[in-house]
Amino acid sequence: MKDEAKDITTEPIDAQAVPDGEAAAKTLATKTPETKSPEAKAPEAKTPAKKKRVRSSKAKAADANAALEARIGHAFTDPNLLMQAITHVSALKSGRKRGDSYQRLEFLGDHVLGLVVSDMLYHAFPNADEGELSKRLAELVRKESCADVAKSLGLLDDIKLGSVGSSADARLRKSILGDICEAVIGAIFLDGGHAAAAEFVRRNWTERMHKPRRPLRDPKTVLQEWAQGKGLPTPVYREVERTGPHHDPQFRVAVDLPGLAPAEGVGGSKRAAEKVAASVMIEREGVGGGNDG
Repeated sequence: MKDEAKDITTEPIDAQAVPDGEAAAKTLATKTPETKSPEAKAPEAKTPAKKKRVRSSKAKAADANAALEARIGHAFTDPNLLMQAITHVSALKSGRKRGDSYQRLEFLGDHVLGLVVSDMLYHAFPNADEGELSKRLAELVRKESCADVAKSLGLLDDIKLGSVGSSADARLRKSILGDICEAVIGAIFLDGGHAAAAEFVRRNWTERMHKPRRPLRDPKTVLQEWAQGKGLPTPVYREVERTGPHHDPQFRVAVDLPGLAPAEGVGGSKRAAEKVAASVMIEREGVGGGNDG
């Protein structure tokens, strides 16, 4: 058998082809991928910048609506009723009817309020006669009382108005606050029925019902009776000035009695201004009898 090792031929090695130690290290460094030590920090991955979440107008409106319902104490099945109850006619877009404002709901709420408060008075004051109950009712359902309730619920800034100017805006909000309260009662009645509306009224009127009564007599009546007792003619009321836009007029009225300086009052209607004028003269002249007792 031939020795196979003899068949292996060797070729001369070119000395220049073999790099020395330093050159070999450089060659390996260029050919071998660099291995990173554990301490080496990996490049930080870029995190995409967070986009600011812009809430839609619908979401904001839904939140505002929920907050309003919480203050009122009634979750509406039909939120459009609540929106209608706080919408002034000036905020309606062209083509919409006046009936889309709070006015029709105010009419309904006024009568619902009267019914519920009448029932409350009937049971709370079993010994009161019809006359006393009527006076108490008039006190509790007057616009000023309704405005106080609306103010306590924070409804002033919720009212939706059109472009009426900054000065007229604040004045208009205050002048219709009582109407808005009645409209909300009407909206609750339509949405949740008599029980829901009655619960709202009881929650907001019971404490007021048990408070000591304010002077209930009409100041015009008090002034007239006082004038007659002095042998004076019936007081005469005259309009001095009318200002403000058509939808929110302001009247200044003076009341005259012979021998006395005129007294003036301002109100959103002639009757309201006349009452203020009569009250001014009553206070100035020290007229008694304003409290019905």
